[in-house]
Amino acid sequence: FGKKPTFVKGLRVTDDETLEITRMVLVGNVNHRIVSLIGKHGAKGIGLSGKDGRLIEGEKRSDELGWVGDVTSINPEILEITSKAGYIPVVSPIGVDKDGNSLNINADIVAGEIARALSAKRLLILTDVDGILRDIRDPNSLITSLKPEEALSLIEEGTIDGGMIPKVHAALRAIEAGVKCHIINGKRDHSIFLELFTDEGVGTMIEEEG
Repeated sequence: FGKKPTFVKGLRVTDDETLEITRMVLVGNVNHRIVSLIGKHGAKGIGLSGKDGRLIEGEKRSDELGWVGDVTSINPEILEITSKAGYIPVVSPIGVDKDGNSLNINADIVAGEIARALSAKRLLILTDVDGILRDIRDPNSLITSLKPEEALSLIEEGTIDGGMIPKVHAALRAIEAGVKCHIINGKRDHSIFLELFTDEGVGTMIEEEG
């Protein structure tokens, strides 16, 4: 859309214009395409925004960051209703505050909070690398399994950084509700099946012992 992003202390600012662009792209474009792809494969997808049914409630992180938000609660009723009716919900991570304003919320964090609220069996987070690597320059340094405390240590020492941090934080929140979490490469063919249905897997699994 030709708008240059603005950053404060390394974090992207979401002003009024950016929020509208984000909403149009996520709700009107990306969500629609995913629902269409689900339909092409014979299933029934339904597109939802986090504002629908106040699914994702949140609050502004700070005035400096504009409409960047954090999740305060998940109201999963609309997910339960659509799922029971045979639909696959596709949720855009646009939240809503107490005054009805839209919020731009990190998609990984939203996924973790939804998995937590639903007490899901598993959360799969798709990214463009094979999982958590001990050395980002070495694709053979994949860590296949981690306990939550090990993941936190890797963040503290800088092994996990950048965009992987919110993915791990999302996983850790979900794990608190008993969810098994996997971080895998969404660009790899059949990665979901290989991760779930083979002993060795292809990504990083984070779970509590037992």
